[in-house]
Amino acid sequence: MTTTAEETGVCPECGIAVADDDRFCEDCGANLTGEVVATVPDRHELDLGVVAAVTDRGKRHAHNEDAMALRVLESGVRVLVVCDGVSSSDHADDASARAAATAAQRLAAELTGGLGAEAATILAIGAAADAVAALGENGDRTPSCTIVTAVVTSGAVTVGSIGDSRVYWLTGEPSGTPARKLSTDDSVAAGLVELGVDEATAMSMPDAHTLTAWLGADADRIEPHVRTFIPDGPGVVLVCSDGLWNYFPAATTLTELALPQALTDPLAAAHQLADAALAAGGGDNITVAVAPFRSLSRNY
Repeated sequence: MTTTAEETGVCPECGIAVADDDRFCEDCGANLTGEVVATVPDRHELDLGVVAAVTDRGKRHAHNEDAMALRVLESGVRVLVVCDGVSSSDHADDASARAAATAAQRLAAELTGGLGAEAATILAIGAAADAVAALGENGDRTPSCTIVTAVVTSGAVTVGSIGDSRVYWLTGEPSGTPARKLSTDDSVAAGLVELGVDEATAMSMPDAHTLTAWLGADADRIEPHVRTFIPDGPGVVLVCSDGLWNYFPAATTLTELALPQALTDPLAAAHQLADAALAAGGGDNITVAVAPFRSLSRNY
């Protein structure tokens, strides 16, 4: 995940142009700092039964700058958070880890206290923004990340986001609400689409993935995108970083990859989606969180 930076050199491993202040090559993942990078497990999972998530380093990055957090409340409400570190910033992994943990904790507290999902989402993302900003108050390349959250109840899905990590609704029900992207991107490509540019053309631009909003001390005023979606049948809520959706941006394709397994075994489906991203290239960190939504009448 990158923000705009001036290209001043080339990667010694693959030769692609890199910015002077980049710490890792976005194309091959080579370490550009000369620092020794500690070895960490390539894949980590969280399994809470009714919701599960997987994060994978991918094939090209030296370490994982994504983070994830899950909660299942006593009421059965599920909370999913995925953050993606901005690799051109210092300690992006710290930013994403702090943001994910802070947002999940605040969401759980506010929802348990009786606050509505949309209001809780706004407060949680604001708290995450403050936590990340505090990491870089005295630095130039301040730790930065994206964030996307989903609150899944027995009747609705509330989504909040800053950046370009995404939430999807996946379903194979022919009579139900079609599969679709629920979140809104903050990127150059998304801005072009809003201006009327065809999405395929916008996504083909060299700076298509450049962020226009993020969490960090250098970020502008935080205004999260928040919406509530009410499904009319069973399906799956998928929360992911761009390490997955870069390869499979269409909700219909993700549905084909995840269903029907995701309806009954979210952990296996999360692994399956991460494996698909690796098979497609694995050029970025991959994080996938899955929550089945069985019906409007069944509580969890």
